[in-house]
Amino acid sequence: MTRIWELKNKLDKWLAIELLVCEAWAAQGEIPADALEQIKAKARYEPERVEQIEQIVKHDVVAFLTNVGEYI
Repeated sequence: MTRIWELKNKLDKWLAIELLVCEAWAAQGEIPADALEQIKAKARYEPERVEQIEQIVKHDVVAFLTNVGEYI
């Protein structure tokens, strides 16, 4: 039960969802297929960095997406 609520587990789920959204956008032609492959290859995050950004922006999702964007 503890693992379910751990930060890394939450962020892993968020990243999986973001990648699924990108796949759906690629299927609809909203993003190019080669961009999708680059996104999938580069998408990652660092929990410590997410927390650091959150202290500044005061929003967990914005902090997460900002950190993922730093890699992509």
